[in-house]
Amino acid sequence: MIKKIFNIIKKIIVNAFILYGYNLLVTPINLTIPINLITITLLTIFGLPALFALIIILIVIF
Repeated sequence: MIKKIFNIIKKIIVNAFILYGYNLLVTPINLTIPINLITITLLTIFGLPALFALIIILIVIF
């Protein structure tokens, strides 16, 4: 049980850093995705495809 909780917390932290790194790279072209509960949850559940989906949604809407 504790191992599962530890894995989930590890995923959350890694995905927050991935999103932060993405935001650092795309700041010059103004395509940043906010780091909040919704985006971190999507990345934790769906992984890297969720990041691509968020980028596509950001490009289409804005």
